[in-house]
Amino acid sequence: MEEDRFVYTDERFADIQMLRYRLNGFDELTLRQKIYIYYLSEATLYGRDIVFDQFGKYNLRIRKMLEAVFRAQTFSGSRDESKAFETYLKQIWFSSGIYHHYGYEKILPAFTPEFLEKALSATDVNSLPLAEDQTLQEFCEEIFPVIFDYSLFPKRVNQADGEDLVLTSACNYYENVTQKEVEQYYSEKKKDGAEGMPSWGLNSKLIKQDNVLREVVWKADGLYGAAIRKIISCLEKASDFAENDQQKKLIRLLIDYYETGDLRLFDKFSIEWVHENRGEIDFINGFIEVYGDPLGLKASWEGIVEYRDAIASKRTQAISQNAQWFEDHSPVDARFKKKTVRGVTASAVCAAMLGGDEYPSTAIGINLPNAEWIRAQHGSKSVTITNITDAYAKAAHGNGFYEEFVIDQQTRDMINLYGDQCDQLHTDLHECLGHGSGQLLPDTDPDALKAYGNTIEEARADLFGLYYIADLKLVELGLLPNGDAHHAQYYTYMMNGLMTQLTRIQPGKQIEEAHMRNRALIARWIMHHADGAVSMEKVNDKTYVRISDYRHLRSLVAKLLAEVQRIKSEGDYDAARELVETYGVKVDHTLHQEVLARYEKLHLAPYKGFINPVLTPIYNNVGEITDVKVDYSESYTAQMLRYSKQYATL
Repeated sequence: MEEDRFVYTDERFADIQMLRYRLNGFDELTLRQKIYIYYLSEATLYGRDIVFDQFGKYNLRIRKMLEAVFRAQTFSGSRDESKAFETYLKQIWFSSGIYHHYGYEKILPAFTPEFLEKALSATDVNSLPLAEDQTLQEFCEEIFPVIFDYSLFPKRVNQADGEDLVLTSACNYYENVTQKEVEQYYSEKKKDGAEGMPSWGLNSKLIKQDNVLREVVWKADGLYGAAIRKIISCLEKASDFAENDQQKKLIRLLIDYYETGDLRLFDKFSIEWVHENRGEIDFINGFIEVYGDPLGLKASWEGIVEYRDAIASKRTQAISQNAQWFEDHSPVDARFKKKTVRGVTASAVCAAMLGGDEYPSTAIGINLPNAEWIRAQHGSKSVTITNITDAYAKAAHGNGFYEEFVIDQQTRDMINLYGDQCDQLHTDLHECLGHGSGQLLPDTDPDALKAYGNTIEEARADLFGLYYIADLKLVELGLLPNGDAHHAQYYTYMMNGLMTQLTRIQPGKQIEEAHMRNRALIARWIMHHADGAVSMEKVNDKTYVRISDYRHLRSLVAKLLAEVQRIKSEGDYDAARELVETYGVKVDHTLHQEVLARYEKLHLAPYKGFINPVLTPIYNNVGEITDVKVDYSESYTAQMLRYSKQYATL
């Protein structure tokens, strides 16, 4: 099979291009390891419906309705509307609902209500997700405004300053409650301030009934129970093929947590997970990241199965083995540094299966657990996902992007020479050390920054990576060839934060997503304080970034890192709000229009996602698995329809 088959596909729609990732070295794994990966992958795929429901209360019903129409092929009309129907369904699959996966705004279909109503009328009503005793007409009256009226539930996550972020967000984590009520409820839970306190609210929905607030917990006999029981069943099967007793122990703890919903058990699982580094195979499975909650409390479900990339891990190990050196030499106040860095482990891995909030769009690096007290006492574990970064890199080469947006050939040559290497290294530094660096002051509430917490945390990790990628320590460790290679990372980072990430923003909108706010914050703050060392210039009526003093740029990175760490360590909400709102949110609409016009001419998709490989167990005549085969030929549409049938739980 040709190499390109694993990267490029003909699957492209809206603002998205689908890629493939290859399971490098999978055939060299033992049979036991392959079976372990297979059952962990099944546990990963069974969480899919949970995320759809978390991202909006109507998402599952809308998806099931559209899939019923698509399977029956009852949509007819103009060619443009039929194509728009397919595109809308693909977007919903990609975003796990009707809200854009990155911008959080509602995706409006390019077909009419009349078109959809006609298609539904020709579809077997028994295949549609009608409520009990509901007629098709009543169903349409309920669902159509959610789909077609942008003013109704317009954003999955609203971060607009001054608004009630709970009432104005369509995510399905709260019901009949206000932001003030949520904050007061969890403030009461954290009143004792005990060390080792769980991440309250992480695995529950907060609702108000009869004027009483209560949590509905996501567990085996609670909300999402049907999906969680399937996940548990697959984890139990995986445990029989674990590589060591520690893996079996942590799987047992995860199952106990899923069965009880007890967050203290999740913390115990997380600690054991940090300490499991002997096996070649690892996984993430659970309610983990809180970016989908405007208050940063409740976690979306995600799953990843991975196995070690031995060659690339030498790079991450070199970084993690020197974690104390990096912490000691950080430019932040000594009060905010860890005197002893514990348990920082890092490795490069190949993804074997993506699921939940990590599919089809996924992270390129991960650092967990998120609980600050576990990081402080037990350390953290970081991964860089090499087969994902490799797929991104291959898709980007030769696409004309740098020719259009980089200021001159000399800078382009530098980026072509060092860019991929620096991108990987910055991800390593961000995940392996950045998130695990620093410490909160003893009395600081980990949630003190509220809606700005995610942006500040991502800025802190990015700044840590930017500061150290310019350090000669990396040349000494053999991770960069010379002291100027980091210029490639500095240029592309500034270009992205100041300009090119605007390709992901709709005209007239502001920046909402935490990672985008972080990059804009850093780039704009630096340019504002750069005294000309970083500027934006017009060349032949096109705007470019120019960097004339990379050394001065690094000194500004150090200054901003020190301030962001102070904000985090002290829980300075007002300073966080000022920094984010001043530099991370607003969009220059004139520049935005220019960037969009230039980008459109390249015919590129600003977002990429991944089609999972298909893992198929091969059985002998007595029902034993004798091999696990990998197939990369499944199309995006076929995969999504199969997942909706095979892994349907809710």
